[in-house]
Amino acid sequence: MGKVATLFNVYANPGKEDQVSKEIKETLKPNSISTEDIAFGIKIIKVRFIHEDSEGSDKFEEKLREVKETNNVEVAEESLIS
Repeated sequence: MGKVATLFNVYANPGKEDQVSKEIKETLKPNSISTEDIAFGIKIIKVRFIHEDSEGSDKFEEKLREVKETNNVEVAEESLIS
């Protein structure tokens, strides 16, 4: 089994991006996290986890959905890295 990098797009409720980003950093300890403006003041939070292939990405998606003020979560990309 190899390692997988999964990038999630997290959509926070309007104006709550900083709060959601901070909670994700503190509780889930992702490999990387950034905020990106996509259009008309709408921002998404890009969160990357590197994990074992056997773990699957579902558990990360569920934990991201549990973060307060999170509106939606989607897998943006997933790739085998080793």
